[in-house]
Amino acid sequence: MRLWLVRHAMPIAAEGLCYGASDLEADPAATQQAAAALATSVPRGLAARCSPLQRCRQLAVALQQLRPDLTWQDDARLAELDFGCWEGQRWSAIAQEEYARWTADFALYRFGGRENVAELMARVASALAEARRSGRDGLWVTHGGVARALHLLVAGQGVPRTAADWPREGLGFGEARVFTVTDA
Repeated sequence: MRLWLVRHAMPIAAEGLCYGASDLEADPAATQQAAAALATSVPRGLAARCSPLQRCRQLAVALQQLRPDLTWQDDARLAELDFGCWEGQRWSAIAQEEYARWTADFALYRFGGRENVAELMARVASALAEARRSGRDGLWVTHGGVARALHLLVAGQGVPRTAADWPREGLGFGEARVFTVTDA
């Protein structure tokens, strides 16, 4: 099966802000531009799922206006990593010791106290397993962290042991990538 993965448009937020699970609005013009590009490139008959966060829902709604054949289902498993107490803080304001703790135990440390990378990976793996069982090509509108997790899962890799194992390259805002998903 094939899975079209799309990252939301640029959120309306101060540069350098930690906003993982924060429910921010995306730039309306950038959202429309991304929707217009997707409307002509994604095929019909896709199982369409979307993170419930506003910045993703905006893109799903804009795309559905152009492509009424796409019927969306919210899927909380596609939400971004929750950074807990660091949500809404500037990345530069977070103590270096906090980053050191996270990189020392990248998979299991709850950076911000809420969720860890292993839990994010488990959520995405669950959504991917369901997509595989459906046998249908899919379209997900989601976030950068989910895209990185999916990259590892599709490549047959598990939870990254170290921060160095986490993919550096992700999806840009409003960018799409097609993954070929084989049976697990």
